[in-house]
Amino acid sequence: MMTMVFAMEEINRNSKLLPGVKLGYWIMDSCDHVHTSLKAVLSLVTNVTDERMEADMQSKNVRSCLSGSPVPAVIGLASSSPTTAVAHTVGPFGIPLVSYFATCACLTDKHLFPSFLRTVPSDLFQVGGLVQLVTHLGWRWVATVGTPDVYSHYGIQAFSKELKEQGGCLAFQLTIPISPTVSEIQEMTDRLQSLRAQVVVVFATEGQLLGLFTEGTLGFSFPGIQIPGLKEFLLEVRPSPKPGMEFVNMFWEELFGCSLEFEGERSSGNSTAPTCTGSEDLRHTDSTYTDVSQVRISYNVYKAVYAIAHALHNVLECDSEGHKNGKCENKSFHSRQLLEHLRIVNFSNQFEEKIYFDSNGEPVPLYDVINWQRDTKGDIRFVKVGSYDGSAPLGQQLQLMQSNIMWTGGQSQVPVSQCSAPCPPGTRQARRPGEPHCCFDCLPCADGEISNQTGSSECIKCPEYYWSDKYKVECIAGSDEFLSFFETMGIILVTLTLLGFTLTAIITSVFHRFRSTPIVRANNSEISFLLLISLKLCFLCSLVFIGQPSVWTCRLRQVAFGVSFVLCLSCLLVKTIVVILAFRAKLPGSRALKLFGPSQQRALILCTTAPQVCFCAGWLFGAPPFPFRNPTYQASTGKIVVECKEPWPPGFYLVLGYIGLLASLCLMLAFLGRKLPDTFNEAKLITFSMLIFLAVWLSFIPAYVSSPGKYTVAVEIFAILASSFGLLLCIFLPKCYIILLRPERNIKKGMTGTSVK
Repeated sequence: MMTMVFAMEEINRNSKLLPGVKLGYWIMDSCDHVHTSLKAVLSLVTNVTDERMEADMQSKNVRSCLSGSPVPAVIGLASSSPTTAVAHTVGPFGIPLVSYFATCACLTDKHLFPSFLRTVPSDLFQVGGLVQLVTHLGWRWVATVGTPDVYSHYGIQAFSKELKEQGGCLAFQLTIPISPTVSEIQEMTDRLQSLRAQVVVVFATEGQLLGLFTEGTLGFSFPGIQIPGLKEFLLEVRPSPKPGMEFVNMFWEELFGCSLEFEGERSSGNSTAPTCTGSEDLRHTDSTYTDVSQVRISYNVYKAVYAIAHALHNVLECDSEGHKNGKCENKSFHSRQLLEHLRIVNFSNQFEEKIYFDSNGEPVPLYDVINWQRDTKGDIRFVKVGSYDGSAPLGQQLQLMQSNIMWTGGQSQVPVSQCSAPCPPGTRQARRPGEPHCCFDCLPCADGEISNQTGSSECIKCPEYYWSDKYKVECIAGSDEFLSFFETMGIILVTLTLLGFTLTAIITSVFHRFRSTPIVRANNSEISFLLLISLKLCFLCSLVFIGQPSVWTCRLRQVAFGVSFVLCLSCLLVKTIVVILAFRAKLPGSRALKLFGPSQQRALILCTTAPQVCFCAGWLFGAPPFPFRNPTYQASTGKIVVECKEPWPPGFYLVLGYIGLLASLCLMLAFLGRKLPDTFNEAKLITFSMLIFLAVWLSFIPAYVSSPGKYTVAVEIFAILASSFGLLLCIFLPKCYIILLRPERNIKKGMTGTSVK
C-alpha cells in the first residue's frame, strides 16, 4: 500500500511523465473476502457510501453507476478468488483492473475478464517452473497441499496435469480447511507421515501454511529489487487521527505493541497496552516493513502504478518536450480508452526492465528460486538459489545453483522422493496393478534383450545375430555354433564313423579272401559286395554332417544319406527275395529262381534306387538346402547355430519315407522266410537287422524334431551309425564267424541257393 503511495508521489514529482497532472488514490481493504472486495471496488468506481451501494446492488442499478466511474483504474487485488469476482464485475465496463499478486491461470481468459491485467506472472508459468524444478531434482513422487480457494484449486490442477505429462505422480492431494480443527490437523499430519512422499508442493500464501516453510523450503518468488528512496519514505510515515490513516495506525500499534493516544483518546481502546504517541522511531525496529533491500510484491505494485501512468500519459496526449506548455491537453477520457492504451503500453523503467503486457494481459514471466534457510540464530533468511525465465527457450528456462541449497536439517544432499527406486540397468519397470505408474517392480530383461539405462520402462531387443550379456546391459555378437570335428561329440562320432568304415572294409577283405567259399557265394556274392560298398557309403555320409555347413555340404548331406541307404535296402530286398525263391526252387517243378537271375536282381536294385536318385536330384535343383545362421536358439544357448536350412521341409521326410517303405517291405518278406528249413537261413538275419533299422529310425523322428541346434545333426548321425552298424553286424558278423571260426560249416550242403553263382 505504501509503495503505491510512494510511486504516485514519485510520478507527481516527475516533470516528464504526466506533466501538469496529479495522480490521486483511494485505498480500500478487501479483507481477502469476495463480498467485501466487491463492496470495496464498487464504492471506488461509483463514489457512493456503503448504504447506497447496498441499495443499488439490490435494485440492480450497478450499470448506471459504473458508467460514470470517477476512478479510471483499479490496482488489486492480492488473492485470486476475490480478484476473479471483481474482474468479472468491472470487465464489461472497461475499467482496468491491474493485479500485483493474483496469479490464478483462470484470469487469463479475456472473454470472462476483458479488462484484467497483472504485473505478476500467471500460475501457468509458475506451475511450469515448479514441474521443471521437481523434475530437475529427480522427484517423481510428490504430494500437493492447498487451501479451498481459486489459487490453490487451479494451481494444483495445472501442476498435477503437467507433472503427469513429465512422468511424475501425485502421492496424494490434501486440502486444508480455512479454520481446521485440532483433529483435522492431526489427521492430516498422520497422513503426511504415513506416505512415502518426501516432497510436498504447496499452493498457498505464507500466512496460511507458515509452519511448512520453516523446513528448508524451496519456492518461486518474483524478482527482488531495491527501489531508491522507498526506505526513507517508509521511515517518515507517522500515524494520524485523520481519516484514511486507519491502516497506518493499526500497523503502528501492532509493531510497537501499544495503543495510540490522540488528544487524550486511545484509538484502540485497549487500556492494558502501553500508550504511544506516534513519534516512535521506525529506524530502531526490525521488521519486513523496514527491510526493503529486495522488495518483490511491492515492486509489482510499483510497476502497476507506472504502467497506468504511462498509459494515461498516452491517452491525454501529453507532451513533455516543451510543446503545448509542456502539459497534457485538457480533455476528458473514458476508462475503456485507458484500458486500450494500457494493453499496448511498452516502456523501460529506471531499472532497465522492459514493462509491457502480452495479448492476455500478462507480463514477462520472471521468477527467482528462493530457499528458506535458518541462520545461526535460528531465524529464517531468504537466499536466491536460481532463476526461472518462462520466455526463454525450453531447456534454458530454469537455472539452479544446487550447491547453494540448504535442505531439511541443514543437509546439502538432495532428498529422494519416489514410490519405487529407479530400476537399474538390465531390468525394466513393471507397473503394479491398481497403482500409479511411479509405483513399479523391477523385472530382469528377457534373454536377448537389454536395458542400458537406469529407469528403463522397456527392454530393447538385440539386433539379429547379437545376444545380451549376463548382466543384460549390452548386446554382444553371437558366436557361431555347429557340430565341430574338434569337440568331444564330434570326435566320438568321427571315431564311430571310422570304426564302422574300417570294420566294413575288414569284412569286405575277408569276403574277398574267401569269395570262393559256399557261404560267400550263397545268395549272389556280387550283391553282398554291393551291400558292403553301400554300407561304407552309409558310414562315410555321416562325415558330411560334421563341421561348419557350406553350400556343397548342405546339398550333399541328405542326398548322400538317402541314396546310400536306399542302395543298401535295395540289396537287402533282393537278398530276401532270393532266399524265398531259393526255397521255392527246391519244390518240384518250380522255376522261380531261374526267372530271377543275376540280371533281374541288378535290374531290381537299379529300379528301386532310381526313384530316390531322381527325387533327390529334383530336390537339389528345385529347393536345395543352404547354410543358415539361426538366431532362434539364442534364448537357451546365447549362440548362433549354423545349420542347413531346408526351404522345403517335406523333402527330407519324403526321402526318409521312401527309405522306410523299402525297409518295411524288406522286413515283411524276410519275416515270411524266417522259418525256412535251411542250415543257414539268411532271412532270419535280415529280419533282425530290419527290426533294428526300423526301431532306430522310428525313435529318430521325435528326437530329431525336439533336439535343438547342433544336437539335431548329432541325432541324425547317431541314427545313421546305429542303423549301419545294425545292418553290418546282423548280416555279416554271423558269416564272418563261420568263415573264420567255424570253417567246417562253410560247405555247400545246407546253404541257401546252391545253384546261385
